[in-house]
Amino acid sequence: MNVGELLQYGFIQRALLAGVFVALLCSNLGVLLVLRRLSLIGDGLAHVTFGSVALGLVLRVYPLYAAIPLVMLSSLGILKLTQKARIYGDAAIGVVSAFGIAGGVVLASIAGGFNVDLFSYLFGNILAISAAEVLTAVVLSMAALLIVYLYYHELLSITFDEEFARASGINADRLNAVVVLLTAVTVVLTMRVVGILLTSALLILPAVTSLQLARGFRHSLVIASAASVFSVVAGIALSFYADLPTGATIVLINLLLFVAAFAFKSALVMLRSRSGRHGS
Repeated sequence: MNVGELLQYGFIQRALLAGVFVALLCSNLGVLLVLRRLSLIGDGLAHVTFGSVALGLVLRVYPLYAAIPLVMLSSLGILKLTQKARIYGDAAIGVVSAFGIAGGVVLASIAGGFNVDLFSYLFGNILAISAAEVLTAVVLSMAALLIVYLYYHELLSITFDEEFARASGINADRLNAVVVLLTAVTVVLTMRVVGILLTSALLILPAVTSLQLARGFRHSLVIASAASVFSVVAGIALSFYADLPTGATIVLINLLLFVAAFAFKSALVMLRSRSGRHGS
């Protein structure tokens, strides 16, 4: 089957459309989180997503609609813990993460144990994404990307020097709230692409890949976006042809891109070092 025939399938079209938009959102937000050393917030909120999905299944509410508000509230909870309780960010993430995973296990137990639906959210299945989920993913991703675009300079400022940004009159507290809320939405949307267990990978890997090669903040966003979109498109195609789990395939392609970028950077540094010695 060639590529043209593959694109005739409706489930492939839905997977590619949702996957590309979620990939763009993950890559842009991931660069901000990695540079601010907040990478683990994605992992912590993914655990909360597990609890939220379990709650939705118990209450017979569509899990995506239950998870979005609950994970957004949890992200604000992490922010408040770091500001009011005066504990470090990783500890606050750990507290909320533990509550999310423990709550999810208890709710799953009350519901009669783990079932097929819950496991499908744990490991993701973008090829089974519905038209309503595609619409939700596209609309929320476009809204989140628009917010990043509108606040680009302010986000850039607090990413590299928050104290200077506050001194310059930027409302850093409001922007921090915007970042964690965007992260919450991204994590929930990503669970249908790669699953709850691999969500943080789609946030972190394109960002660290771009940071091996980029020469500036804007350049890093472009490279991260390209790597993320390529991994999702290639992952969907490869998983279809080779009958592999789509989420894990996308993450492994992201990992290969990171290894290639790291090897390229190391080789470039070595060549420059040798050239410098010969020049002297």
